[in-house]
Amino acid sequence: MTEQSSNGPPRWRLTGDWFDVCKCPIPCPCTFAQAPTTGDCDGVLVWHIRQGSFGDVRLDGLNVVMVASFTGNVWTNTHSDPKAAIFMDERADEEQRGALGAIFGGQAGGWPQEFVEMFHGEMQGMDFAPITVEVDDDLASWRAEVPGRVTAVVEALTGPTTAEGARVQVSNAPGAEVGPGQVATWGRATTDRADAFGFAWDRSGKSSKHFPFDWSGPD
Repeated sequence: MTEQSSNGPPRWRLTGDWFDVCKCPIPCPCTFAQAPTTGDCDGVLVWHIRQGSFGDVRLDGLNVVMVASFTGNVWTNTHSDPKAAIFMDERADEEQRGALGAIFGGQAGGWPQEFVEMFHGEMQGMDFAPITVEVDDDLASWRAEVPGRVTAVVEALTGPTTAEGARVQVSNAPGAEVGPGQVATWGRATTDRADAFGFAWDRSGKSSKHFPFDWSGPD
């Protein structure tokens, strides 16, 4: 059983893969701390935990998926109507579910707390569900699925002047959803589909980016 002191949550750390798919054309302006292309945005955000611990509770291999929407610029706190719903990995046991809830809900501190406070979205729902996430080691593609509810399939962005096997990347992004210090790899969504908690769309060809993440708390 993870013990929490009277001062708050235990020490924790997560490392893994994050990516999104959204309605913006490539490249999504959010990565550059700008408002969405059409002024509003909706999309899917995916976290795959490669290694993780919350006190003595291991979180390796678990996944989290969020669907969200907003209008305006999140990064300048001039956005409105932020909404979100979240899927947690059904494989998580009771302790792991509590740990994921504390981290991704912002109560455990670290970057997730900053992100939650910045976005301050109205929650539309939460469910524990089967979640499949696959990320190629060479970042040629990445994908996630919550069966019947969310599907995101992405191939790395390429073009006539991109060297074979090379990736289109941005460092020092001013609007990185995983926090500072990580490198964005750009992709093109071949499938972006959602039908959950009032969120609904079915499209392809829009923007995606992958970030590694390395979070810790409660600092």
